[in-house]
Amino acid sequence: MTLACALAATTSMVKAEDVEVLHWWTSGGEAAALNVLKEDLAGQGIGWQDMPVAGGGGEQAMTVLRARVTAGDAPTAVQALGFDILDWGEQGSLADLNDVAAQEGWDAVVPEALQFFAKYDGKWIAAPVNVHSTNWVWANKAVLDANGIAVPETWDDFVAAVETLKAAGITPIAHGGQAWQDATIFDAVVMSTGGPELYKAAFIDLDPEALGSDAMKEAFDRMSFIRANVDDNFSGRDWNLATAMVINAEAGFQMMGDWAKGEFLNAGKVPGQDFLCFRFPGTGDQVTFNADQFMMFDQGGVVSPEQAALATAILSPAFQSAFNVVKGSVPARTDVSDEAFDDCGKQGMKDLAAAASSGNLFGSMAHGHANPAAVKNAIYDVVTAHFNGEYDSATATEELVNAVEGAQ
Repeated sequence: MTLACALAATTSMVKAEDVEVLHWWTSGGEAAALNVLKEDLAGQGIGWQDMPVAGGGGEQAMTVLRARVTAGDAPTAVQALGFDILDWGEQGSLADLNDVAAQEGWDAVVPEALQFFAKYDGKWIAAPVNVHSTNWVWANKAVLDANGIAVPETWDDFVAAVETLKAAGITPIAHGGQAWQDATIFDAVVMSTGGPELYKAAFIDLDPEALGSDAMKEAFDRMSFIRANVDDNFSGRDWNLATAMVINAEAGFQMMGDWAKGEFLNAGKVPGQDFLCFRFPGTGDQVTFNADQFMMFDQGGVVSPEQAALATAILSPAFQSAFNVVKGSVPARTDVSDEAFDDCGKQGMKDLAAAASSGNLFGSMAHGHANPAAVKNAIYDVVTAHFNGEYDSATATEELVNAVEGAQ
C-alpha cells in the first residue's frame, strides 16, 4: 500500500467528533501515559484516533505530517519540538489557542522559555506536555562511595573524581560516540565554563566573538579531558547502553538528559540509594531543556471543541503529573504537585521552577531549542570532529565561528 493510500485509509475512519493525534510515543510507558489523555477525552464523549509514527526525535513523524498537510488533510494535533513548531507557525498552518490559554491561565504557569516555542506572533499555537532537562549527570552511588567520591560541585571537583576512578581502574565516564550525545555534553561544558552569559551569546545570539572566545577554547579543552576518560569502545554506542555501564558499575558517570532515569528505574534501581542525579558541575543554577508539545492545526480558522478539550487536558495538572512520572521528565507548568515524583523528579521540578524565576532556563543547543536545525547541525559537525581528534581546541574554536556563520 502506498503512503497516500495508507493515509487515506486511516483518515476515512475518523469521525467528526474524534481527535486524530500524530505522535512518536510508541513505548509501553509512553502509551500508558497517553491513556490518561484518551480517558479524559472519552469522558467528554470525544474519540481518539491514534496515529503513532515510530522513531524518537520526530523526523519520521514530520515526513508523514508534510505529506498529510500537502494533501490538505492535516491531523487534529501533532507532537513536535522547538523550532519545528515555529516553522509551522510561520507558515500559518496552526490554530490560534489564545482563548483556551486565557481561560486556563497558561501564561501564569508555563515558563516563559517554553512559551517562546509554544507561541508565534503572540498567539499560542501548541500545548507543552513536559520539560526534559539535559544538563544532568548520572552516577553509580556504590562506585562513588567505594572510592570516597562526593558529588562534584565544580569542574575541579569533577576532574579530581574522574582521576580517582581512573586510578582505580574504573572507566570514569560512560559515553556514546554519536553527534547528539557529544553535543549534549558540550552544552553543559560551555554553560559550566562560561556561565549563562557565554551560553546565551554563543548558542542563542550566535555572537561570533563569543563563539571564538578564549572561554570557548577552554570549553573545548574540557571536552578533550572528557574524551580522554571514556572507554575505547565509545564510538557509535547508543545512549542507553552507556547508561547500562553506570547501572552495572562499569563506569562512574554519564552526562545525559533526564530520560536516562528510566533506564535505572527499569533495572530496579532507586534514586539516592543505587544511583545519583545532579547537575553538571558548575551549572547548579541553570537548566538547559527541550520540551515536547502538541501543536494544533488550523481547521477553517476556528478552534474546534475537540481541539480545545485536547489542549485543556494536556496542560491539566493531572495529566502533567501522570505522564511525566512515567516519562522521566517534569511538568511543563510550575504549579503541579511533586507528590507522585521520585527524588530525581522532585529535584528536577524544583530546579526548573528556580531557573524559570531567576532567568536561568535556556533552550538546549544539542536538542534543537537554542537555534534552527541548520545551525545546530553545523555545531554538531565541529564538536564531533574535535571529540574524535580531527581538530585541536584552537582549531575547533575557529571552525565553530566559520560553521555557524555559514549555516545562517
